[in-house]
Amino acid sequence: MNQRALWVAIPVGIIAALFVGVLAASDPGAGRSGSNLVGDLAPQMVAVDASGEPFDLDQLRGRWVVVNFFATWCAPCVQEHPQLVAFVDQADPAEVAVVSIAFNDTPDNVASFVADNGGDWPVLLEESLAIDWAVAQVPESFIVAPNGRVAAHVTGGVEAEELERAIVELGGGAA
Repeated sequence: MNQRALWVAIPVGIIAALFVGVLAASDPGAGRSGSNLVGDLAPQMVAVDASGEPFDLDQLRGRWVVVNFFATWCAPCVQEHPQLVAFVDQADPAEVAVVSIAFNDTPDNVASFVADNGGDWPVLLEESLAIDWAVAQVPESFIVAPNGRVAAHVTGGVEAEELERAIVELGGGAA
């Protein structure tokens, strides 16, 4: 029995050591700018928002769009939400829009969260969009250029100034 346990423990230990090595060697900032979607047309996003209104990302062509994946139970998402509200409050609605997609959440929780924390933009409850956008964990945000292409990807929370600076750096005017 001890020999059998040893034969199981050795490969498991080797795999764990390799995994730790890969994590230790990876660039911790890599997730802030990279995504397989950057440069591609944004995945189709047609759904009904939390208030029952139809939403189609293509209707926002011509504007910069921040596509934000979040959850009401996610502490970093809760922390970033006031930054999204500030960004929208400062932005020219003819130039910039935000859409959020609730991940693994309930309609009631999302409605309460928005009522308590603000956010006057579409919130979608269509979890399959996370697959289409290859979202690994929340919060994740994408900046979609006016031409409909994904211009940037940010993992972790965003800040209003960071979003505005990114849009300017990507060729947009001041948001």
